[in-house]
Amino acid sequence: MTTDESSVSVFDVDIDALQGGSADLGQYQGKPVLIVNVASKCGLTPQYAGLERLHERYAAQGFSVLGVPCNQFLGQEPGTSEEIAEFCSATYGVTFPMTEKIEVNGEGRHALYERLVPAEDAEGHSGDIRWNFEKFLIGRDGKVAARFSPQTEPESAEVVAAVEKAIG
Repeated sequence: MTTDESSVSVFDVDIDALQGGSADLGQYQGKPVLIVNVASKCGLTPQYAGLERLHERYAAQGFSVLGVPCNQFLGQEPGTSEEIAEFCSATYGVTFPMTEKIEVNGEGRHALYERLVPAEDAEGHSGDIRWNFEKFLIGRDGKVAARFSPQTEPESAEVVAAVEKAIG
């Protein structure tokens, strides 16, 4: 990552919302956000419930979860935008915002993930997304404050502590 890329906030990236139109990441400027690549047909899909609870718990303090559907891991997010929205709402009561379905790895990697993947998690992993539900905590400055593996539960002690630190 060059110095220029590391100084650019994720809040400057253009990405569409799940239901169309801009997701307007600029609206999160100055607020912590947990960005998670999500899928509806994955063994980790029940994490939606914990993500929603985390979102609700800290929303009044300006925090948000942002779900980013991706179908790159064994085709576990095959649905249309409408099907994804309906599944998340009906099955897990998801109220947090979601973006359009994108690619997080490979040649088609979205610019958002170009900015995220250089960050390391606690085990030192950086680079490609390993699976659905990899989590990136974005600080108020738009930079990655923490990265968590797909298996790390949204309400785990380490995620909650990082979110609370980011909220300040």
